[in-house]
Amino acid sequence: MGNSILDIGVSGLLAAQNQLQITSHNISNIDTPGFNRQRVIQSTNTPQTIAAGYVGRGVHSASVQRIYSQFLVSQSLQVQTQSQSLDTNYAQIKQLDNMFAEATSGLSPALQNFFSAIQDVATNPSVVSSRQAMLSNAEALVSRFQSMDERMSQMREGVNTQITSSVVEINSFANEIAQINQQIILAEGVSGGEPPNDLLDQRDDLINQLSKLINTDTVKQSDGSVNVYVGNGHAIVVGSQKLSLETIVSPDNPDNLTLGLVSANQTIQLPEDQITGGALGGILAFRRDSLDGAQNALGRVAMTLAQTFNEQHQLGVDLNGDMGKELFTVSSPKIISASTNNAASNITASISDFGALTTSDYQFSYDGTNYTLTNLSDNSSVSTAVIPSGATPLTLDGLSVTGAAILPNERFLIQPTVNGAKGIAVNITDTTEIAAAGPNRTSAASTNKGTGTISAGTVNSLPLDPNLQQPLTITFHAPYDGQYDVTGTGTGLPATNQAYTAGADISFNGYAFQISGQPAAGDVFTIEPNSNGSSDNRNALLLGALQTKSTMENGTATYQATYAQLVSQIGNKTRELDVTSKAQANLLAQTEKSIQSLSGVNLDEEAANLMRFQQAFQASSKVIEISNTLFDSLLRI
Repeated sequence: MGNSILDIGVSGLLAAQNQLQITSHNISNIDTPGFNRQRVIQSTNTPQTIAAGYVGRGVHSASVQRIYSQFLVSQSLQVQTQSQSLDTNYAQIKQLDNMFAEATSGLSPALQNFFSAIQDVATNPSVVSSRQAMLSNAEALVSRFQSMDERMSQMREGVNTQITSSVVEINSFANEIAQINQQIILAEGVSGGEPPNDLLDQRDDLINQLSKLINTDTVKQSDGSVNVYVGNGHAIVVGSQKLSLETIVSPDNPDNLTLGLVSANQTIQLPEDQITGGALGGILAFRRDSLDGAQNALGRVAMTLAQTFNEQHQLGVDLNGDMGKELFTVSSPKIISASTNNAASNITASISDFGALTTSDYQFSYDGTNYTLTNLSDNSSVSTAVIPSGATPLTLDGLSVTGAAILPNERFLIQPTVNGAKGIAVNITDTTEIAAAGPNRTSAASTNKGTGTISAGTVNSLPLDPNLQQPLTITFHAPYDGQYDVTGTGTGLPATNQAYTAGADISFNGYAFQISGQPAAGDVFTIEPNSNGSSDNRNALLLGALQTKSTMENGTATYQATYAQLVSQIGNKTRELDVTSKAQANLLAQTEKSIQSLSGVNLDEEAANLMRFQQAFQASSKVIEISNTLFDSLLRI
């Protein structure tokens, strides 16, 4: 009996000792990241059979259990990876928002100052200081375009840097998880399947850290290891083996770094739209959804402004009597050959309609039968079986492919506007070359007897007619019969017996004007070159009118309205990400709170357990003492 009581006391003593050790372990790891509190699972020993029934034989520690909820942990991983993605995206787009919305250093003040200077030239066309102010403000506007584009290019480089550093961290975590998988497999084998709780906590914490970088899924294996998958099911850890991610240059756009998975000595590109979580997903989403579009949109404003301004400027005459030059440099579409293309393959593309330009990039491809031009934003496309040429271009959204030497299954990326803000420049430095005047003067003969008047006239459009500044004479028939003759040099001249309609357009040599009122027999009107137009502001007025003219979005928006729309889009997206990232952060905090309430260490509870297990230890010691006393009594009989 003494030995039986002694065994029971010893079992209780050992069980209480295990409880005290685990409680102490919990307390000492209260600040250990990823630690889940543990508890000893106790079980009664197999009872002894006697005539009267079963007599208990004490207790033993069956297992050490982690207080852990796989459901809460999985939920936390999903919430956390999305929260990190939103936070990263918001941090980046906030920089864009600050740049575009800045009241003093944004584009709007520079645009306003430029057109105000043009209005000053229109008011004082012969004043050199006004002309110089116009050129200075043109330079300031160009500088603003270029500095904003440079800032976005720096942000693109920053995205590439973050992608590189994230991939290094992801590979490091994958390596550590694979190593711990191996340790867990060995530990469970040695213990007969008992879970190595501290190793499991370390692995869970690594997976938790990994999910902050990229969306992560795990699948537990029968040997205790877990396989880890990123993106859309791409394995980076399989048991104790790990695969590596790698940063690679995008085969379609060498300015961008993207992700590749190294497998069997080859690198497979991962589709960026499958990386939807973590800091990596957030930075890729920012580049794809915000940065690319913003840079294209700014370039579109720059290119359209430069082109439409150039077109109008070339319709005027400068102080030297010459037709206007292009004031701004206009960038050409950027064409990128895919890395898999033949080196000799090439295409030619140009802008055929600046007003129809979008902010999208385009892909030109050939499948062996059809040549296809695709808008990458909405996937709209046009196709032709004929090789595009200048005579038969392939056109979509104002972009035309006018030549192609391309093999089947090859592709080209076309970015019509990405370099628009970067490449804009002022071509004129001499104030006398500002074409503020109209190219021709109109006049009525002093001997005219009727009430007819002739307008100042305007140039039709580019290209200029070579006879634009050839003198013309309009003479009404005598006796008056409602007709007139036009004499001079040019296509269709001389023109006789032209029917007169008051106020109707009359156009010769690419120059349009109107005669109103009632001319008399023999009345004469002339159109002559504007050889002395220092005080003429007709073209300057038309240049200034471009500020409020709808030249963008297929003739529905002005430069400033289009830029304001861009600022609004960035601002709305920034606000949206701000709200959703805060909401996601609150959800993450609630989830972590639930995990902590279940698995976290509570010092008050552990202190109470220490006292309870201490008392159990002391009570078991007392049982051993009583067993010893009973044994001594037996020896004295």
